[in-house]
Amino acid sequence: MPVSISGQAIRRHVIEQSKRANVGHIGSALSVADILACIYGGMLRGAPDNPDRDRFVMSKGHAALALYAALHLAGHLSQSDLDTYNGDGSKLGVHPHHSLTGVDFSTGSLGQGLAMAAGAALAARMQGSARRVFTLISDAECNEGSVWEAVMFAAHHHLENLIVVVDSNRQQALGYTADVMSLEPLDERWRAFGWHVNSVDGHDVSALSSAIAEARSGMPHAVIANTTFGKGVSFMESQIQWHYLPMNEEQYLQALLEIGG
Repeated sequence: MPVSISGQAIRRHVIEQSKRANVGHIGSALSVADILACIYGGMLRGAPDNPDRDRFVMSKGHAALALYAALHLAGHLSQSDLDTYNGDGSKLGVHPHHSLTGVDFSTGSLGQGLAMAAGAALAARMQGSARRVFTLISDAECNEGSVWEAVMFAAHHHLENLIVVVDSNRQQALGYTADVMSLEPLDERWRAFGWHVNSVDGHDVSALSSAIAEARSGMPHAVIANTTFGKGVSFMESQIQWHYLPMNEEQYLQALLEIGG
């Protein structure tokens, strides 16, 4: 049954847990909050223990904290487990691991998640299953050649059960994506490889839901979600340093105030 999940609720957990654990990757997690609210708020079919459930691959593994928050808000992860994030012996690492219920694939090495998702989509077809495979990748991952190998593979096999959401926040660890390696026009690049493509505001859950649902028979589907890095916290928005930095107490209190909830 669909649950009500908001991007703001995910963001608040991201801020609280990143401060408690004193770790970074905050801006990356904030940019995908609304995407995960959309996917975990009603898109994914089947409980984590259902073998015929839809699969989700968090290829953008460094934003794992937003995934853990979504799993918690969807009822798959307790608050006490969430509070172990990045602690000794915890299954909730800085990058997701498949030992955690609700995580289907271990990820973190960028450029590999889409290949896993394409393989899972083909496996579903071979097994005669109606399950779908969703994956969330970053725009910077599209600098990786392995992404385009998987893009070609999926188009060749007409994997219509594969849905990719590209978090297009236009920056990466060491600079703005346009300066590191330009990807624009990103939507046209995906279309050129035989994909059905939508480009939407990645912070508009309703628009995301409509775009994701707009599948085409015989074609894999990509949604270019245009987002703001660090969304919701003014001093983090579009600032490269918040790819890695943890917060001090003053920054934490300001972030909480701005996130609200």
